[in-house]
Amino acid sequence: MSTLQISDELDLLQSLVDLDQHPRVIELGCGAAELSRKLLARCSGCDITALEVDERQHAKNLLNQMPRLQFVQAGAQSIPFLAEEFDLALMLKSLHHVPLDQLGQALSEVHRILRPNGLLYVSEPVFAGALNEVMRLFNDEEQVRAAALRTLKAAVFSGAWEQVSETLFEMPVHYRNFAEFEQRMIGVTYVTHRLDATTLQAVRARFEPHMTSDGAHFVRPMRVNLLRKVRTP
Repeated sequence: MSTLQISDELDLLQSLVDLDQHPRVIELGCGAAELSRKLLARCSGCDITALEVDERQHAKNLLNQMPRLQFVQAGAQSIPFLAEEFDLALMLKSLHHVPLDQLGQALSEVHRILRPNGLLYVSEPVFAGALNEVMRLFNDEEQVRAAALRTLKAAVFSGAWEQVSETLFEMPVHYRNFAEFEQRMIGVTYVTHRLDATTLQAVRARFEPHMTSDGAHFVRPMRVNLLRKVRTP
């Protein structure tokens, strides 16, 4: 059976979620909020609140505001909103960045701020693939990604959530050269990667065999879990 290939995750999101029925959206760990901005272009009835814990990235986001998009500096483990304010929560490659001892608290907070039958869309990288083998030389996320998945399973087992669907897919990733990889994956503001010369050389050595005449092509295996809030007693 062929693996599902998706280049734009919004296509998957829209196939799984009726956005007309879930117009009040919160994105947790939005980074540069690229997905939120694209989502607003597709969904004329949506209003999005985008949370980012990193102070520097949040400041950058405030310099590029747009209608129907509100930026807030906060983490998923402490969401500064009242109960049942949102229809849909998005966590795109952000759940595993929550401190391990606060993963359960983060899902409890999302549960609190979602309306009855509200949806939580969690997209997480699977710890596999050639790109992962390059990344793990300086940012090994095996343990945190496994913890994030365990937390999702425990949340469903608790009865607070029901799983609507689980989707596995591959997302193509392209870098023009190693310099672009270094800028996008090592030099990001919200992570401090200060690589010594030996480590940087090892990363380059593992990256370079993937270079072709038009750059390096990878596929990133992904998992999306769509959960529905179960009404609490």
